[in-house]
Amino acid sequence: MNYTTQMDAACKGIITDQMKDVLSSEKISESDLLKFMSEGKIVIPANKNHKNLKGIGIGKGLKTKVNVNLGVSKDCFNLDMEMKKVHKALEYKTDAIMDLSTFGDTQAFRKKLVETSPVMLGTVPIYDAVRQYIDKPIKDITVDEWFEITKRHIDDGIDFLTIHAGLTKEVVKRVKTNRRLTHVVSRGGSILMEWMEENNAENPFYEHFERLLDLCEESDVTLSLGDGLRPGCLKDSTDAPQIQELIMLGELTKQAWKRKVQVMIEGPGHVPLNEIAANMQLQKKLCHGAPFYVLGPLVTDIAPGYDHITSAIGGTLAAANGANFLCYVTPAEHLRLPNLDDMKEGIIAARIAAHAADIANGLPGAMDWDNKMSKARHDLDWKKQIELSIDPEKAKRYRESAQPIDEDVCSMCGEFCAVKRSNRVLDK
Repeated sequence: MNYTTQMDAACKGIITDQMKDVLSSEKISESDLLKFMSEGKIVIPANKNHKNLKGIGIGKGLKTKVNVNLGVSKDCFNLDMEMKKVHKALEYKTDAIMDLSTFGDTQAFRKKLVETSPVMLGTVPIYDAVRQYIDKPIKDITVDEWFEITKRHIDDGIDFLTIHAGLTKEVVKRVKTNRRLTHVVSRGGSILMEWMEENNAENPFYEHFERLLDLCEESDVTLSLGDGLRPGCLKDSTDAPQIQELIMLGELTKQAWKRKVQVMIEGPGHVPLNEIAANMQLQKKLCHGAPFYVLGPLVTDIAPGYDHITSAIGGTLAAANGANFLCYVTPAEHLRLPNLDDMKEGIIAARIAAHAADIANGLPGAMDWDNKMSKARHDLDWKKQIELSIDPEKAKRYRESAQPIDEDVCSMCGEFCAVKRSNRVLDK
């Protein structure tokens, strides 16, 4: 049987190569995978033009996935460094990469990224449109030009596109009547809002959503419906504009599903710890169980330089309450473009959050890794402990920096090692 998209294949009971990849790496049955994909609760972003892609699933019953953002800007333009980041991100086991470049020959970099990466790739095409038409005011970019750039990203092999289609004129009214402390912090959201206001026009991706679906269906591109009004500070969290846009995203989700186009929903942002669970429940309810992709959420606004930690705290709670996909946050968030060290810290923090949430959710096999580590600790097998570490390089460096006299123990407890002492008593 023929199929148009991964969702269409699932509805027809067809197991695609990308589904086989997911089944080989997850503890989910074939029947559940097909069921949840046909319902839109699992997506496998897999552009037909991304030839070396390994299928990775996002959604119900699957491991929480992690995304890495990278890309150049005018102030930090070094494509070689960004390719180093790509290789490092793959080495540190990211599940996805988003290219957010806003300067230079973005298409050449994007094509190289597609050729290099076996993991799913995402972009925000309107960034590229503003870069492409830099010599004209944003208001003069035409509807056709917005869509030409979007098609270019699809043709280049990008697997999921962030499109802020829910930021309608009606939603923008909510921003004006419900004043925010940090207004609009989404780059894509602010660009579209400016275009709409300057032209007194509707969001082109909302008004021409079926045109967008035509492009996505043709190449099996997943829509990551962007939250242009995500809160940029705790004070703005869970306000009327955020929720109004979420309602619109839910309506667009159903419209996309009629065409068997896969959909993810993007979420906040900056959210107080006590509001995270409610935010996740609202998304799942209003967007009909579609996979939820969150940036953080950051649980406090006062930690520049440590926002990989504030994000990991929020990400763990978010994923334990329904989020399926975590966008990493680095220590450089709010300060500058991240370097290689920042990127590593962000990936490890997000992977810890994802893993902790999988354990909390009772995902089959999630705690196996932890049990192996605990066995190695019981055995005082330091080599095995380092091998099992989420960051073996750092664990090895710390261990070797302060070697104890007795190699069985560590330099903190020495002869008072509780594990060695209790093993003598209990392992007789």
